[in-house]
Amino acid sequence: MKYAKIMFNGEARWGVLEDGVISLIEGTPYSGVSPTGESVRFEDAELLAPCDPTKIVCIGKNYLDHAVEFGEPVPKNPTIFIKPTTSLNNPGGEIEYPSASKRVDYEGEFGFVIRKTAKKVRREDAAEYILGYTCVNDVTARDIQKNDEQWARGKGYDTFCPVGPILTDEFDPASGRSIKTFLNGELRQNATTDLLMWDVPYLLEFITDCMTLLPGDIVSTGTPVNVGPMQRGDRVRVVVEGIGELENTVK
Repeated sequence: MKYAKIMFNGEARWGVLEDGVISLIEGTPYSGVSPTGESVRFEDAELLAPCDPTKIVCIGKNYLDHAVEFGEPVPKNPTIFIKPTTSLNNPGGEIEYPSASKRVDYEGEFGFVIRKTAKKVRREDAAEYILGYTCVNDVTARDIQKNDEQWARGKGYDTFCPVGPILTDEFDPASGRSIKTFLNGELRQNATTDLLMWDVPYLLEFITDCMTLLPGDIVSTGTPVNVGPMQRGDRVRVVVEGIGELENTVK
């Protein structure tokens, strides 16, 4: 099933996407799908980030090549950090370039959204806690990240977490789907999702050992090698095979 979250008559609404049409549902999809009979064509919809997070949990250095591209040691365990919910950005939304930074990077990733309260989840049970998968751009003020002892400021600026365009459970990251990032139409990142050092079930087990994930929370799984800077006016596009294309501009 494919889900979309949109603005409809001035209200944020969830729907199910099929054959180019979003059929709206009551409430959220976390507890099931109940159609209302309302619909809108996908191409006409104002898309919102397809999640309702109380927190945005991210994994750093989860692709080996990216872990070593800055000359740093490969971590022995997943590196967890959290972006504030105010960093959430919509498909097509503008990424605000902070005046305090001189280098803002793209980081194309895929993420997953939590279906139900997840605490102390065993990896073999991970699938029942995941509503679906989506594209993420973990935008990073690289100079600030390097200068600060913690990553919160460099990763946490408003608009620094575009998510979308849809959420789908018809996706298996272990099957090696392509994940690419384009800057102004030029391919910059190119990898496959099976190259994660720590796969999705392990990540869910690891994260929920220390914190409870709630319905609507999103976990972003890490970026491949070749992150790089963006400038004001640039257009960045994260493309994950089997999910879709997340495009944003920098202002």
